[in-house]
Amino acid sequence: MAEKRDYYEVLGLDKSASADDIKGAYRKAALKWHPDRWVSGTDAEKKTAEEKFKEASEAYSVLSDPDKKAKYDQFGFAGVEGAGGQDWSQGFGSLNDLLNNLFGGAFGGFGGFGGFGGFGGFGGEQSGGARTLRGRDIRTRIKLTLEDINSGCTKEVSIERNCPCPDCDGKGARNSSDIKTCPTCKGRGQVQHVTNSLFGRTMTYSTCPQCQGEGKVVSNPCRTCNGTGLVRKRVSVQVKVPAGVENGMQLTLKGEGHAAPHGGINGDLLVIVEEQPHAQFKRDGVNLFYTRVISVADAILGTEITIPALGGSEKLRIDPGTQSGTVQRLRGKGLPAVSGYGTGRGDLYVKILVWIPRKLSRSEKEAIESLRAGGNVTPDPNRDDKALFEKESKYF
Repeated sequence: MAEKRDYYEVLGLDKSASADDIKGAYRKAALKWHPDRWVSGTDAEKKTAEEKFKEASEAYSVLSDPDKKAKYDQFGFAGVEGAGGQDWSQGFGSLNDLLNNLFGGAFGGFGGFGGFGGFGGFGGEQSGGARTLRGRDIRTRIKLTLEDINSGCTKEVSIERNCPCPDCDGKGARNSSDIKTCPTCKGRGQVQHVTNSLFGRTMTYSTCPQCQGEGKVVSNPCRTCNGTGLVRKRVSVQVKVPAGVENGMQLTLKGEGHAAPHGGINGDLLVIVEEQPHAQFKRDGVNLFYTRVISVADAILGTEITIPALGGSEKLRIDPGTQSGTVQRLRGKGLPAVSGYGTGRGDLYVKILVWIPRKLSRSEKEAIESLRAGGNVTPDPNRDDKALFEKESKYF
């Protein structure tokens, strides 16, 4: 199964995108990939369009919701698990209905878009000023133990990133006079394209090829950074890990990614949590599971045992007659819920297994024989025992 693409990448956006940017990007994707547009395509083209449309719709369903977007920005896919796009089992709905629902019927008067010959009248981005560049995000991983996760911690990661050039202060030129307005776009960062067709005049805009959307060009570039305004450096970054994080979650450190050329917006550092296996505990969400083996004598007579727990140890009473497979719960001895995903702590579940010896001495055998003759060791389960045995039997 193909790995999911980042939702911002799917819609061609960066994380600074506004709500209007997100809606506009989805509109553009819907116009391009909705299955209504590919009814006359090949089977392969139809399948590709369907997959692309579903992918874009899922991205939009998350990024257009402020709460889901905040969780996705902080924890990645793990933060919005189960919050995917629309259920398409009943079909996609018409493209005209979709866009009318999205944009409040603003396009209802155009007859379902069909008359625009491939939607040319809506193509391209609208004109505006030079864009503010944003640095690329950096992804890295951080290994955490359950002990780290239980209490939260601060870890240091070493990364290589683009930083402002120290010789030109990130401008790309030693002198401000060497930075000129782009002659191609006149500082707008975009160039206009006009197309005349049977249906009228259409204007579209694209990024200026000379200045790459910045609106300025450097005539005498800095020799250290070759005019980019950036140099590569290895740096250490402190990552504050909140208690309760889970494997695969993404921690976002705003502005700790690559610097952008010429004073733009820094990218983010995306830290993926990699939870290390624990020697004693298994984890399921905020709950922990531990298995303890006891002797036949302890199971029959009862005892008190010491159970390991995160941050210390706990005493657990074993009642006389405890059956193998019995599970006891220590409330509040699990993991905390990660901030914003619940309250309180989980529990620690302890499963008791009774060890049966394979070899006995003569005196031990005689003692067991006398027990057997007494009749009290003959199976006669009570109601609680029966429930336990029935539960265990489901595995076979």
